[in-house]
Amino acid sequence: MKKPSVLIIWLTVFIDLIGFGIVVPLVPLFSKQFGAHGIVIGVIIASFSAMQFVFAPIWGRLSDRIGRRPVLLGSTLGAALSYILFAIACGSGNIWLLIGSRTFAGICGGNITVAQAYIADISPPEQRSKKMGLIGMAFGLGFIFGPILSGVSLEHFGHTGPGWVAAALCFANFLLALFILSESRQPTSEPVAQRPHLDQWRHTLTQPKVGLLVIVFFLATFCFSCFESTLPLLVSDNFGLDVTSDVAAAKTVTKIFVFCGIIGALVQGGFIGRLVKTLGEPKLIALSLFLTAISLAWLPFIKGSSQLSFKLLAQPAGLPWVWMLSALALLAIGSSLTRPPLFGLLSNLTSASEQGATLGVAQAAGSLARILGPIFATTTLHYSPPLPYLTCTGVLLVAGFIAARKLCRAD
Repeated sequence: MKKPSVLIIWLTVFIDLIGFGIVVPLVPLFSKQFGAHGIVIGVIIASFSAMQFVFAPIWGRLSDRIGRRPVLLGSTLGAALSYILFAIACGSGNIWLLIGSRTFAGICGGNITVAQAYIADISPPEQRSKKMGLIGMAFGLGFIFGPILSGVSLEHFGHTGPGWVAAALCFANFLLALFILSESRQPTSEPVAQRPHLDQWRHTLTQPKVGLLVIVFFLATFCFSCFESTLPLLVSDNFGLDVTSDVAAAKTVTKIFVFCGIIGALVQGGFIGRLVKTLGEPKLIALSLFLTAISLAWLPFIKGSSQLSFKLLAQPAGLPWVWMLSALALLAIGSSLTRPPLFGLLSNLTSASEQGATLGVAQAAGSLARILGPIFATTTLHYSPPLPYLTCTGVLLVAGFIAARKLCRAD
């Protein structure tokens, strides 16, 4: 009898996010080789999240019915095939095959719902937030290593390299899961109420506490995606970096994202358990929203020279960067404190028979936020650089006060 494997689940999420991040450094390639510009590039990037939005609840409901293991195996193997198509598309210059490969990858990437349901199955209620922190850590590290892996494989193996490397990772994970991963869902669980797609959304959102958590996750993800999509432009404007043509400037922005990702991974992988014990999930969720709001309000007003100096006494070049990195550190801490306790609490409020379905709706809400957030942020940034940041600050403050009132009082 195989034992439940957290490692395989962690690797599945990590590789899913590598597959998402691996596309970011290839945008110039899409423009040059495919002649893709504007909305076409947007479609290439957004197709992944769009399919996650549709299929996360579907995979979750299916895993509630037939088990987590077969869904994870099928989606992981499908991800490997999607990156084979991606490699072929990058080599042939076929734009439709490229879009199709990203669409297929997004369909398979909806399996993060099943990964979270697996963690919920094998974790006692008091440990779920801590274990969900491992999923968040995989998220953070995947976002870091995706672009890095893409750049290295592009340099050594050419245009098709990132696709083949991602395919190899997915297939290796499929083999590990095939031989190691056990089924986590207990056959004694009560029968699952099968609902059509929209009915499942309605059922989830009309449960007061569960619906509130899904909405909070949507708003938090929306605001973070606004930050993520506009930070290079904000840094370019406020620090005089030409991120579109200056390689050194682009590397600086990459280092900033790595800085945020490492802090987020450390928080989710190391401190979540103790913070949940000290504060409880509801208070930690509210605190995370307030911290993120403060950092977003601060960011657009930090200005300095393009010289990245970490010397506190180096005026005027050094100190603005210290303020920028401090604000980013606060944002990384705040945003990384949202997901684990939120999904831990969401799981505890959901019956064993509907873990996949409920977590699927929450993941779909997050995917929708990652589609809408960049559109809103890049549009409003054009009119006023602080506007998307201040808008998100207001959204998070309202969400934080509502969470504090509704969740903490119930706690």
